[in-house]
Amino acid sequence: MVKAVEAWAPNRQDVIWIDCNPQRGQEMRDVHPFLVLSPKVFNEQTSLFIGLPMTTAAYNADNPFAVAVSAAGERKAGQTSYVLCHQPKSFDWRLRSSTPYPMKRIPDTRFAEVLAVLNQIVQLA
Repeated sequence: MVKAVEAWAPNRQDVIWIDCNPQRGQEMRDVHPFLVLSPKVFNEQTSLFIGLPMTTAAYNADNPFAVAVSAAGERKAGQTSYVLCHQPKSFDWRLRSSTPYPMKRIPDTRFAEVLAVLNQIVQLA
């Protein structure tokens, strides 16, 4: 019996690559890692995900809405990676050919911190 291969879909707390192009004005452009907030079932059914962009821009060390989650991936060794909690976005992860980021997912404690900062902004709970 041949085992079926399950198609990949991003899941809550995963970090994925997203191509932000086309962009307008001050919006992020090019390919960036994003922290996925929406659950896998939503992402699979809609082909969309809701997430937060990540960056290694050092000026975010003083940004009260940026959470330092860990050292950056292979592309920017030695730099801190920040989740930008004030910039939630929704993209079609299939049409943008999303793939998993080398970090795969952020630790539970950092994810909880991201959610707390996001909640200060949008006050969902």
